[in-house]
Parts: sequence; C-alpha cells; structure tokens
Amino acid sequence: MTRPTGRPAAEAAAPATALRAPAPGWATEADVVVVGSGVAGLTVALRCAAAGARVTVVTKARLDDGSTRWAQGGIAAALGEGDTPEQHLDDTLVAGAGLCDERAVRALVTEGPDAVRRLIATGARFDADDVTGEILLTREGGHHRRRIAHAGGDATGAEISRALVDAVRAAGIETVENALVLDLLKDGSGRAAGVTLHVMGEGQRDGVGAVRADAVVLATGGMGQIFSATTNPAVSTGDGVALALRAGAEVSDLEFVQFHPTVLWLGPDAEGQQPLVSEAVRGEGAHLVDADGVRFMRGQHELAELAPRDIVAKGIMRRMRERGAEHMYLDARHFGAEMWGRRFPTILAACRAHGIDPVTEPIPVAPAAHYASGGVRTDLRGRTTVPGLYACGEVACTGVHGANRLASNSLLEGLVFAERIAEDITAEDITAEDITAEAESTGAESAGAEPTRTVGRERPAERTGPSAPTASPAASGDAPLLASEARYEIQHIMTHGAGVLRSAASLARAADRLDRVQDDAVAQLLRDGKTAEPGVETWEATNLHLVARVLVAAALRREETRGCHWREDRPERDDAAWRRHLLVTLRPDGALDVRATDSEAFPPSTTPRAETESRP
Repeated sequence: MTRPTGRPAAEAAAPATALRAPAPGWATEADVVVVGSGVAGLTVALRCAAAGARVTVVTKARLDDGSTRWAQGGIAAALGEGDTPEQHLDDTLVAGAGLCDERAVRALVTEGPDAVRRLIATGARFDADDVTGEILLTREGGHHRRRIAHAGGDATGAEISRALVDAVRAAGIETVENALVLDLLKDGSGRAAGVTLHVMGEGQRDGVGAVRADAVVLATGGMGQIFSATTNPAVSTGDGVALALRAGAEVSDLEFVQFHPTVLWLGPDAEGQQPLVSEAVRGEGAHLVDADGVRFMRGQHELAELAPRDIVAKGIMRRMRERGAEHMYLDARHFGAEMWGRRFPTILAACRAHGIDPVTEPIPVAPAAHYASGGVRTDLRGRTTVPGLYACGEVACTGVHGANRLASNSLLEGLVFAERIAEDITAEDITAEDITAEAESTGAESAGAEPTRTVGRERPAERTGPSAPTASPAASGDAPLLASEARYEIQHIMTHGAGVLRSAASLARAADRLDRVQDDAVAQLLRDGKTAEPGVETWEATNLHLVARVLVAAALRREETRGCHWREDRPERDDAAWRRHLLVTLRPDGALDVRATDSEAFPPSTTPRAETESRP
C-alpha cells in the first residue's frame, strides 16, 4: 500500500552524528519496538500486542525497574464527585504558565478517567474506602480538587508498574532487558526502521545488536542525571532525547526542567538520586516552614504550600536566600505515627533511614531536579518529526505540560498518549484525509502528518518483507565519545550554571564549559587518533552532554522567567516576546539550530524562525 504523506521528501532528514559503537552482531525483527518499560512504554506494548502486532520491549534495566516505579503521589484524573475534566483542564493550563497546548490538555483530561479505569481493569489496585469501595482521592499542588488516585499510600508508581509488568509477561510480549538503546535505524526513504542497542551481559543476545521494526516508540523516561542531585534513578541519562536528536528529530521546551520543591536534604555534598517527599504530604496538610517555624508560603499564593511546583520551589529558594539557609523544613508532626505509617510508609522509611523521624521532627527539604516538561516534539498521536518514530511519557513533549507540569499529570500523560500511539500504529487504513479530519476537529496541526504503516497483519504485496535499513549510524559515527568521568563534570556544570536559578552569565559559562568538554575529546582524537572506548558509561556521558547542550542553548535563548525556567537577570514573564516555544535540532556537523515558534501554538503550523547556535 502506498502511504500518503503531507511532508515534502526533502524534510526527511538523515541521521546526524551518531554514537561510536561496533556494528550490530545480532538482529531480530518486530512490527513495533518500544524502548522503555514505564507506564508509557508498557501501555503501548500491551495495546499494540492486543491488536495483533509483534512487539519487542527494550529496557535499560529490568522490566520492573522503569521510572514509573519511583512515582509516589499518584495519578490525576477527574474521578471524584463534583470534579470535571474542565476543572482539571483549568488547573493544568494555569500550572503550565501560558505554554500548554490546550488541545493536548483537553485530550488528556477527557480521555484520562476512562484510561485509569482501563488501567484498573489491567490489574492496578488503588487505595479504596473499606466500606464503599470507592477510590480514595487526595490533593496535590496546583489542584483545586481532590483528584489524585494513589496506591499503597505513597507507592502508586510501584503498583502501576507491577500491574503492567504482570500483564506484559502474561501476554508473552518479547522483552530485551539490561539494554541501552544507541541509535535509530532508517530505511532508504528516511523512515524509522528500528534501533541499535547494546545488551549488558552475556546470554542469547549480548553486545551490540539491532531490532528492526516498522514503528519505533521512545518511552525512555527523563534526563535528571544531568544534574548532581535529582529524584531520577541513575539510568535517567536522556538517552531517548539524544537518540531523537541524532536521528534528525525536533525537541522542544527542554529549558523547562521541573525542580521538585520538597526533596529530602541530605547535605550540601549529596549527589545522585535523592529521596522525594511527595507533594501529597502537603496535600494532606503538611506545612513548609523556616527554622523559626514561620509558614513562609502564606501570602505568596492563594494555595500557599499547594501552589504549582514552580511557585513553591521559587518560594523555598527565596526564603533560603533571605535566611542564608541550605534548606527549609516540611512539618507534618501533627499527622501522628498512625497516619504516617498508613498513608506515607515509603517516605517514613526513607526519612528514618537517614536519621530523621517525621513523626517527631520537621523534615529538611530543598528543591532538586525532578522532571523534564519538554522533550521530543510530538503531535496528538505521539508522532515525532521523523516518520515512524513516536515518543511518549517524560521523553516526549506533547504540549500537555507547558512551562511547568501539574502534579501527578505525568502518569496520566504516559497512559493516555500511549493509548493514542497504539491506536495510530495499529489503525487499519489511515489516510491523509483521516488525519486532516482529526486535525480540524481537535485543532491539531496536519502539516507534515504521515499515516502509519499497518502492522500486525498481512502486508500488501508491494510491501512484503521488512524495509532494509541503511547501514547502522552507530557503526559509522565519527564524533568522539566522552570519557565516563565527564558525567560528573557535566553534572557539576549544569547544577551551578543551569539549576533552579539561572542567568545569562551562568548559562554562558555553562555553555563554554560544555564546549570545552567536547573540544578536549576532539583534540585527543585528532592528536592521538583515539577516543574513549565504546561502552555504557561513555555512551551515557555522551548522551548527557548532548542533552545538556540543548538545555543550556534553549535557556540562554529564552530571556524571561516562566514556569520552572527562572532567569535571575530576567525576573519577569514576558508574554509579548516569549509566549512561544523553542524548537531545537541537531545539524550533521554537530551544531544546534534553535528556533522560535510564532506563537504559543504547539506544534507550530508554520516554519519557525531559525537561529543557529554559534561555537567559537
């Protein structure tokens, strides 16, 4: 079947610079390859498999070790009496600080309640009233109603992960665990045709290999490891965003990194993954106080401690500066031992493990990197700007979060847009006319939309057999890899130059230091004819460096304060100049193109202006 397309052939970009890696030593085939095993990835896999597609799930650690399992608070949906999707939409738009795509948010909040019910039907068990059986709902920052469903008190992500993993295993879906994705494979027309990956360990499949597939879904999670302190696990190194950039895809809004206001403060030199103190603790009545017990968020916002996260994080940072303090406190002593043990057992255990007892003393907290509101740009069907490549969950930028994510919308976004991706991939006969009709009904952009090849059923005669992908870009990459130690240098650069507080000066220093990291590796390659040895740690460091460069370039370009992007030298929000998105692509020579859309519309319906990042 000849697939119609709305994009000129010239726009189908070939992969840009790729990771240095050995040529694949093994290969397998599928209709769909899903990279990631959180709520987004596993939901796509289950829905595609149910439609008859052959699915392979590739995950960086174990199947049950995705980012979803770390989610504490819950999943937001208009499930409670008196609550409506329209109210959920309003709260999301306010939190997003003028940059949400209302069409994407409307899809999220209207489809969300039924998506949660399907998740329950899959096996997820949420906390419920012992008598009525109704799901218990709590409230978090930015929400005007109780609409957060939770499980195990404060172990919602772990329960969702358990249910989805059990379902995937019961469905017999092929999985490749302990595998780091490297680069995208493309066919001769520039369409995604699979991925290269490195399996860590020995067995039937080990070392560098390839999964060839008609559709590739990135669900790789976040990039929090670009900072020294983060709530993200060690595997969150921005691999999906980096892969998409090297493949020629656009990323958007990467400057909007959410710093969670209440992360357990473990000392000034603490690094790596830090324990999160869920927003739900404040939702149940905990107070933010300084060392004198003053509730400093009162008067700063109508919701006080339950203001959107960017406002609370800024309030904490301001108070820390005023008092010359390294942290503030979260006081929930009034909960009592019974409530702490029943409602927040995970947080209670984490605090006590670090010598703090929330039952008898306030919890020291400070903001830390938590969530990327931006990512690989997609439309409402999860399609990126590379045909056949999809993105979902934290790795994606659907337009739902805008400049700041509303609490507990992340799990819902992964769930809703995973279902939309699966529907798109497995649709019987999608035509350009169908996509135009949906665009007209939702306001979605139709330019550049390409229908998805049918999978999981007999292919027409002219398309029998998989398309032969071009040579693996991983085998032909010529850019040097960074040494594993560069990871810590990158984290230090980003923490001090592009953290909660940023300025033109700090960002310029960060950009210069990141360039020097790369220049040193290039100089060694030219001088000695060698680079760091290919391996998981060097690939991760190289991915982190690329993602850090993009974040800094976008943060420098956005000369305002909006949402979770706080420019000390530009403290005001500037809607006239900056109520728009920044799109970034990677050129084949390694430079970045930073482009601004003409308005807040996302994705843009016209070709945006271009500004090329210059390197000295």
